[in-house]
Amino acid sequence: MQYPLQLSFKVLAIAQQVTVSDAAGTVIFHVKQKAFKLKEDVTVFGDTAQTRPLYTIKADRMLDFSGRYQFTDAATGAPVGSVKRQGMKSLWKAQYDVFAPGVNANAPGAAAPLLSISEENPWIKVLDGVLGEIPVVGMFTGYLFHPAYLAARPGGSGETVLRLVKEPAFFEGRFRIEQKAALAPEEETRALLALLMLVLLERGKG
Repeated sequence: MQYPLQLSFKVLAIAQQVTVSDAAGTVIFHVKQKAFKLKEDVTVFGDTAQTRPLYTIKADRMLDFSGRYQFTDAATGAPVGSVKRQGMKSLWKAQYDVFAPGVNANAPGAAAPLLSISEENPWIKVLDGVLGEIPVVGMFTGYLFHPAYLAARPGGSGETVLRLVKEPAFFEGRFRIEQKAALAPEEETRALLALLMLVLLERGKG
């Protein structure tokens, strides 16, 4: 893929639509999230017309801070991996773990995550979210605060592979995804799906 990638969505839309494009403007992923669903069930398309389903993302439970979201290949039904939010820890600082296919992150003794995603500075998200609720002032928070998230390999190295950062924008959410280290194709797919799910879950907090 040609980095940096651009992720965008309309902040006032009821049915959330998110598009991920590469540096050349080619659409990679497009999602239309159904409103008012108690259990996430998202289809990721390869085009904005939603004619080419690529992956599905399904939650393992309803409205839970520790939910796990399973990635599946839409054509074959084969598992691609999953991402799990770290429960109460994510109320202050968003933290997610990305797992290999077939790993049940909720089971005792589950395999270690392949990647971990966390915020660079949680105070930025707090200020962005609080001031965004103030009339008039909220219109400009998109230009003042830029929350960022790091996807890194766990363990001793902690090597950052991707960075997601909010960009200045009016009346829409815009993020840039930067590549920081080489990724195998299947690793890249899992990481991007995890970041896409993170944006869908975290957008209400800035």
